[in-house]
Amino acid sequence: MPLSRQVLQTKLKPAKIFKGAVEATPPSTPGGSSRLNAGPRHITAITFDDRGDQVLTAAEDETFRLYSCKTGKKVIPVTSHLKTLYSKKYGVDLPRFTHKNTTVVHASTKEDDTIRYHSLHDNKYLQYFKGHKQRVVSLEVSPVDDGFISGSMDKTVRLWDLRVPTCRGLLNLPAPPVVAYDTSGIVFAVAVNLYSRILLYDQANYDKAPFLTITLEDPTLALVSYPPRPIYMTSLAFSSNGKYILVGCSGDAHYIIDAFEGHLLAKLEGRIGLERRRMDTPQSIDPVKGNSGEEVSWTPDSKYVVSGSLDGRIAVWDVQNLPTRSGTVDLKVPPLRIQPLANLDGHPGPSRCVRFNPRLAMMVTAGAELAFWLPDQSADNEEVAKELLRKR
Repeated sequence: MPLSRQVLQTKLKPAKIFKGAVEATPPSTPGGSSRLNAGPRHITAITFDDRGDQVLTAAEDETFRLYSCKTGKKVIPVTSHLKTLYSKKYGVDLPRFTHKNTTVVHASTKEDDTIRYHSLHDNKYLQYFKGHKQRVVSLEVSPVDDGFISGSMDKTVRLWDLRVPTCRGLLNLPAPPVVAYDTSGIVFAVAVNLYSRILLYDQANYDKAPFLTITLEDPTLALVSYPPRPIYMTSLAFSSNGKYILVGCSGDAHYIIDAFEGHLLAKLEGRIGLERRRMDTPQSIDPVKGNSGEEVSWTPDSKYVVSGSLDGRIAVWDVQNLPTRSGTVDLKVPPLRIQPLANLDGHPGPSRCVRFNPRLAMMVTAGAELAFWLPDQSADNEEVAKELLRKR
C-alpha cells in the first residue's frame, strides 16, 4: 500500500506492541546510586537492514533485540541460541546495520569509547575501532559501501572502513558534532551546535574546507522570547532525492533546509521536544540534547516526516509542498511553519525512536516498549465486500 495522507492520518495503527522489549529497572539498593530521572528503561535506538526484513533495537538495559518485520516476532540468531543479546560490559547505543543483515556497528556507553563491529549470527565482535576519547554520539553507515562515520563528545569526526581498524580520516571541530551521509555516499554533513552551523563535505576531499556552510537561524524564535532560545541540533537526514536536509532538534520543532544553497525552508511544529526525560521535569535555560536524536525521520519517499514526542504521540507532517528559494541566503526570511497532518496516539512515555521501514509500509516506534505500525485495511476489505454484494 503506497503512503498517502489518508493512510498516515487514519489507517496507520499499532499492529503489534512488545511490552517486554526492555528489561525492567532493577530495584534500588540502600546506599546504591539512583538513576537520574528514574523511570522505566527506554529503547534508545532502532535500525533496519537494507531489505527491511529485520529491525534491531538497542536499549538502556544494555541489550540488542532482533525482530522480523514480516512475522512480527523476535528472531533468535542461528548459532547464539539467545533471544536477547547482551553487551553488559560495554553497553550499546546507536546500532547501525552494515550492508550484511547479520552484522552491525555500534557505539559503547561505558568502559571505553570504542566502536564495535558485531556479528548477530554468532554474537561475537569482529573488529574494534579505537580512536575516540569520549562517548560517540552520532554514527552512520555509508549507503553505498563499507565506510562509516562517527561523531564524538571529544569534538572530532572520524571516517572509517569496516575492513580497517584505524580511522582513515579525522576532523577536529569546536563542539561535539552530528553526522549524516547523503544518499549517494559522496557527501557528508556535520552539524556543530556551538555556532549553529551545518558543514557539507565532499568525502573525497574531507581534509579540505567544507564546500557549503549553512547557518541554522530561525527568526520566528524571537517572537517567543528575546534573546531567542538557541536551537540544539541532534540529528541530520538527507531526503531520498538529496535536495533537502531534515534537521532534528531537541526542542519543540524540527527544520528542513535546502541542501544545495542552505535556505531554511520549513519549521515542523506541534510536538514536544525530548530534551527532558519526563513531562514534569522543568525545562533548563539552555537547551540540551536530552533524549533526542533518534525520534525523527523521513518516510522512504521523503513526502512526509514522522517524529516522536515527549508526550508519547507520533507527529506526521506533509512536506510535499515546500517553498522554492534560490540566490543569496537571507537569515531573516521566516520558514514555512507546518503543523502535523496527524498526531497519532503512541506510547505511554516518550516516543524516543521513530523510523519507517525502507521497503515496507511499516513504521516502528519505541520508548519503554516497541510498536510495529501497519496500515489497517479492515475498512478497505469491508468496502470491497459491500461492492461485491451490490453487484450480485
